[in-house]
Amino acid sequence: MFSGFPPMTQLDAELATRALKEEGDYKFPSFSASDAVTLGLSLRKRFRVTQRHETGRGLVISVQTIAGHTLFACTVGDQGHSSGLADVSLDSWACLQGMVDVVKRTGHSSFYVEKSMNAMGKTTKQMGMPAEFRVHGGAFPIWLENAPCCPIAVVACFSGSSQDDHSLVVKTVRDYITKMKSSAQTGPSMSMPTPHVVEHSEHMEHEWTEPGDHPLPVPPSEFAESLYTSHTGR
Repeated sequence: MFSGFPPMTQLDAELATRALKEEGDYKFPSFSASDAVTLGLSLRKRFRVTQRHETGRGLVISVQTIAGHTLFACTVGDQGHSSGLADVSLDSWACLQGMVDVVKRTGHSSFYVEKSMNAMGKTTKQMGMPAEFRVHGGAFPIWLENAPCCPIAVVACFSGSSQDDHSLVVKTVRDYITKMKSSAQTGPSMSMPTPHVVEHSEHMEHEWTEPGDHPLPVPPSEFAESLYTSHTGR
């Protein structure tokens, strides 16, 4: 009789479910190249205050479109750090790109794919993934709220810890989206043009005033009456 998943498999399934929910919760209202730079710098700033960075751990960061255009990339840390960890190298970038490829292939975060495969007891070979793919947490799809067909970009970081890298990316994405929406709600409101009436001794002339612009003249009443007379013959 089936008695449930083993403890580790059950934990992987729960983590996969949570990761999938994060993808649905954190969708961008819009996303530009400037957003990619700001998001990447936010990742860098958040990592630099972590205990891992203080002990010498490094990080590589990339934000790129699904088509492969790099919008942001940087390294945090040095290979020759005094701690001797030397964990920032060309291999770090190779691992990062392998994680990004997983997102492009599946449309899901690399952490979700990792935990889902662990829960099912599957390997990358059994799932038909190329050898260069890296099933490791840290790459997250960038979805737009009004574009449910596919993600438009991927934000990723790699420091060697699947759980920590995924958490770092998700928290940064969450906070950035919150800030974007807050800025949109408190931004300057658009005002409609209001009519401005200028009185004269013999007739009235109406002008429309745009906020911040000079008044736009409207033909005077005599001109309007002449048009009416020419059409009606009265």
